[in-house]
Formats: sequence, C-alpha cells, structure tokens
Amino acid sequence: MSSDRKVSFIGICFGDSPIRLFLNMWRLQKPFVKLKHFEKFQDTAEALAAFTALMEGKINKQLKKVLKKIVKEAHEPLAVADAKLGGVIKEKLNLSCIHSPVVNELMRGIRSQMDGLIPGVEPREMAAMCLGLAHSLSRYRLKFSADKVDTMIVQAISLLDDLDKELNNYIMRCREWYGWHFPELGKIISDNLTYCKCLQKVGDRKNYASAKLSELLPEEVEAEVKAAAEISMGTEVSEEDICNILHLCTQVIEISEYRTQLYEYLQNRMMAIAPNVTVMVGELVGARLIAHAGSLLNLAKHAASTVQILGAEKALFRALKSRRDTPKYGLIYHASLVGQTSPKHKGKISRMLAAKTVLAIRYDAFGEDSSSAMGVENRAKLEARLRTLEDRGIRKISGTGKALAKAEKYEHKSEVKTYDPSGDSTLPTFSKKRRIEQVDKEDEVIEKKAKKAKVKIKVEEEVVEEEVEEEGVQVVEEQETSVKKKKKKDKKKHIKEELLSEEEPCTSTAIAVCLFLITYTVVPWTGFPHFILLCMA
Repeated sequence: MSSDRKVSFIGICFGDSPIRLFLNMWRLQKPFVKLKHFEKFQDTAEALAAFTALMEGKINKQLKKVLKKIVKEAHEPLAVADAKLGGVIKEKLNLSCIHSPVVNELMRGIRSQMDGLIPGVEPREMAAMCLGLAHSLSRYRLKFSADKVDTMIVQAISLLDDLDKELNNYIMRCREWYGWHFPELGKIISDNLTYCKCLQKVGDRKNYASAKLSELLPEEVEAEVKAAAEISMGTEVSEEDICNILHLCTQVIEISEYRTQLYEYLQNRMMAIAPNVTVMVGELVGARLIAHAGSLLNLAKHAASTVQILGAEKALFRALKSRRDTPKYGLIYHASLVGQTSPKHKGKISRMLAAKTVLAIRYDAFGEDSSSAMGVENRAKLEARLRTLEDRGIRKISGTGKALAKAEKYEHKSEVKTYDPSGDSTLPTFSKKRRIEQVDKEDEVIEKKAKKAKVKIKVEEEVVEEEVEEEGVQVVEEQETSVKKKKKKDKKKHIKEELLSEEEPCTSTAIAVCLFLITYTVVPWTGFPHFILLCMA
C-alpha cells in the first residue's frame, strides 16, 4: 500500500494522532488512504507458507514480485510494521523503509477498516479466514518448533519413573503372594524378572520336578529349586489362586519389556536433542534436569550454581532458614563422575561438573551443530581433574611438599588374632646349654655384689673398733656404755638390712647364699670385744 502523501508529512501536518485522524476522516467519507494493489492467496497452505516466511525474516517470492513491480515505480519510502522485515527488504531489494510508532498506529487504523478497503469481502468471511489461518499457524508451530521437541523427553522420563514404582509394587506383591505356596523360591532366585518367568512357566510347585528351566536358570540353581520344591514348607493353594498369580506375573513381564523399550527410546531422543548433556551427566540425569526445568531452553537460562543444586530446593530453603550449611548437589549427584569420587571431593567435582554441564546445555539449546565433541572434551578434562584430586591425597610430606609418595604394594592385614599355643607349656623353651650359660652369668653378678658388701662391712668394723678403744680408755659407767652400744647395734643392724635389701633376689636354688652376721659382745672384766662369725648355708 502507498499513499499520495508521505507518512512523515501526515504525522507532522496534523496535531492529532494518525489513528484518530484516520478514523475521523473515514467517518466523514473522506479517506486519504486508498488501495493501490491487492494480491490474493490461492489457499490456506499458501498463506501459511507466506506468513511463516515473514516470521523467520524471509521474503516470499510472491511478495518480492509485488514490491519490485509497484514500489519501485512509485519511488517513495515503504512503511513496514516489522523492523526486521524492513531490514531484509532494504538488503535484498535496495528499498528505503520506514518503521516508527506513527507507522504502527497507521497500520492499526488500516486493519480496523480492512473491510472498506478490500471490495467484495464480507466481514464474516474475513473473520473465518483469519481464524483458519491462526489455527493452521498454531499447529505448524507446535509441530515444527524446536522449543517443543524436548516435551517428549519430559514425558518419557516421567513415565519411566512411574513404571519403576509400579514394577516394584507388583514384584513385591507377586513374591509375597506366591511365597505362601513356595517360600524357598524367593531366597534361591534373587532376580525379579527371572523369578516371574519361572513362575509363569511352572505355576504350581508340584510341576517343578518335571519342568525344564535350563533356559532361565543355571544347572546348579535349577537342581536347588527342584530339591527345595520337594521339601517345601508352603501351603497348598487352589488353581484359581495360581491363575491370578500367573496373570500378575504376565503383567510384570510385559511392563518390564516396555520399560526397556522406553529406556532405549529415551536414550535415542537425548542423543538427538542434547548429545553433549548426555555425554556429561548421562541420559537419565540429563532428562531429569530438563524435566525439572520444564524445557531445554529454560534449563539453558539457569546459572551453574542453580543447576548444581537443582532438585534439592527443600534442603536449600531449610538450610537457609535454620542458618546451616547449604546442600552441595541435587539431581547432579547421580551422575557417574560424582558417584566415582571419594566423599571429601564430591562437592568440588559436582561444582565443576555443573559448570561444564551448563556450557553443554547452552551449546545444545542454541547451537546449530549436533555433534557431541564438546561434551567429550569437557568430560575428559573433568576426569583428568578428578585423577589429580585423588592423587593429591597420597602426596608425601617432605621438605618441598611436592614429592609424591612411593606407592607400596597393598597387603591385607587381618585384625583377627590367632591363638598362640606356646603359652600352654610350662617347660622352658630354650636349650640346656643356654640355660647353664645364663646361670653362670647370674653367679658372677651375685659374687661381685657379695664382695662389695664384704668391703663395706670391714670398713664399718674398723670404725667400731676405734670407737670401742676410745671408750675403754675413758671410765664410763656400765649403764651409759650399754645404752650407747645398744644404739650402735641398732644402727649397724639397720645398715646391714639396707645392704641386704639392695641385693637382687636370686631365683636359682642351686647356689648357696651366705649371710654374714657380725655381732660383738663386750666382756666387762676384760674390756675387749670378741667377734663371732656366723656362717649360714
């Protein structure tokens, strides 16, 4: 469409807004905008193709022909409602375009009076055509929009979790129900799917003796099952009960097979939509992250710190409320890289994994390339960093602090103490020759100590003799001398007892111990001491 006057002149010439001016002039039957050219679409599909091309910023072939034929002849600027479309037209066709608030108000006026501008079209037909085109456009956007493809992943992972819960409930009920009839089978066969298949194939425990279970069980387990069936302590059940149990087993087997099929479908969808995220954290964790955020684009808007604790919101707010430590990981804890890390490094690895995972999410959401090279490279870096952290734990403390410890061969040291039978015998464990040598050494030590004791006693005797001689020279009463002598005797006895107590006791019974007791008596008529030597063997 074009006008006889320029758009800028219309906005300046009149003080009122263009939309009010347009409506007022139209009511007065004096329109200043007239239809220059009208091009009709053949069907709704052609209109939908033209509209989607305009949404993507592209020019349709039919629109390009009209612009070349009419606008170039007018030599006037073109008013457009979309600035992006105006830029494409200026780039492709070299036409000057105008986009401003004045143009937007003018477009509103034209749309409101479209029935009067296009002759031969009734308002009802125009409304029906607009409604049909809107429905077609909505279906097209839902079908081909890249934003809505991850909806299948959200539904698949939710269904997978529901199937796991239902399978656990069904299998628990099946084991408990059939356990009344054959309780020993549950202890022998631990795999749930194998348990249900054996039950479905045999049914009553009386049939186990003639049944062939080699396709499901190894020979040893099969023989054990048959032996347990003959001596089972279970109760007898009717055929109707067995039929209901077998029907439940059929349901468990079918749900297990569908669960396997759904898991393969989820793997393929994740590798097609988010290959780098799948390489980093796995398909299950990646799908749960997308489901928790709502879509891949919403997940790409989150920061790395948010992705790290995504799924642990309750623990986070509880920690903030109670002023305790916040959680270090959420759904990302189930990733393989975090699982194979030691407990003290899990927080650090989860933080680094979240940072790399956010890069992979944004690359998958906004990138045009569908390869997983970036994810493989980042995962290799994380694994190298993990090995570095684990090796740092065995680093040897040295002067520089950089030397690595020598990895010694691992030897299992059992804490179980063994019984020592050597304590049962009271006989000496050493040889006779060694015992004789030990006794000789003990004799030499005792003789040396005895000689030292003799020397000390002789010195004390000389001192006592000198004192007695001095006492003989002086004339002292017999009572006083006797008291002094008794005191001296007590001191000597005390000294001798100390000397004897210092000697080590001898355990050998073959050595004679001599105790030298020296006493003296004073004869009053002579005044000289007499020494008596008592030798005791």
